[in-house]
Order: sequence, then structure tokens, then C-alpha cells
Amino acid sequence: MSLVAKDESFDIVSEVDMQEVDNAVQQTDRQIAQRFDLKDTKAEVILDKHAATITVKAPSDFVARQVTDILGSAVIKRGIDLKALHWGGVEAASGGWVRMTATIVNGIEDTLAKKINKDIREEKFKAKVQIEGDKLRVFSPSRDELQRVIAFVREKDYGIPLQFTNRR
Repeated sequence: MSLVAKDESFDIVSEVDMQEVDNAVQQTDRQIAQRFDLKDTKAEVILDKHAATITVKAPSDFVARQVTDILGSAVIKRGIDLKALHWGGVEAASGGWVRMTATIVNGIEDTLAKKINKDIREEKFKAKVQIEGDKLRVFSPSRDELQRVIAFVREKDYGIPLQFTNRR
């Protein structure tokens, strides 16, 4: 009977805790209501958990940007990377108001997953990468090699927050 060494593995994912996003939105709403310069503006922040979007509605571009700054601070305090929010431009809304919408990044898009896979292969690590839906699984017989892959991926900027989970 031969003993075969089992490969170690981990997953590269991009996940956002929606409850923490909800808490950040609520905290932003409270700050808007308390701040002297914002409380009478009727600006609002709306979280749509199903669509994974945050919409800021405000009477002016200036107020909208102030609200997004407050939201950004609240998100950071909650341990969420700002890269998880992809803001669109300022859009005109009815009544002279403006709207800004952020998409919450959850999962790694196929094209980005392929780019990460290609970057890891080009570095010639002794590791295999599999794309599994919206995450990547990295295998290697050596834990040290997996640590090198993690360090390599952390150095790169892929425009979204990445986490390393399920180390086995």
C-alpha cells in the first residue's frame, strides 16, 4: 500500500458581508440626520441587497459626494475594502436631484478569474489553478508554494478585494 501526499489547497474569493454593508448604510443615514450641513437636504442612501447596489439620492452633486464620503468612511470602519464598491457617475434624477449608484462586487468575474489564473501560471509556481464559478481554487503539494502564490496575488491590484479562504 502506497501513501500518496494529498495536495493542499485554498480558494481565492471576493466576498462582501452584506450585513456589514447594511450597517454602514444605516450609520450613514444617522450621520446625515445629525450633521448640521446635511440634515435638511433630504439626501438618502438606499441599499438593494438583491441587486447588490447602493444608491445615493441628493439635491446636488456636492451633497451627493459628501454623502458618498460619509458612506465610504462607514464602510471602511466596518472592515470592507472600498474596492468592493464600484461607483457609477452622477446621474440627473427628477426634480433637479442627482443620483449616484454603486455596485457591490461579490464574486470574481470570469474574465478577471482567467487573468488571475494566467498571472499565476506565468510565474511558474508549482501549483494548479481551477476556476470554479466565481472563485478560484489553487492546489499544490507544498504549503510554502501556496504561501508564495498568496503573496504574489496580494501584490497585484486586480481592482477588487480578494480573500483567501478554505485552506486545507
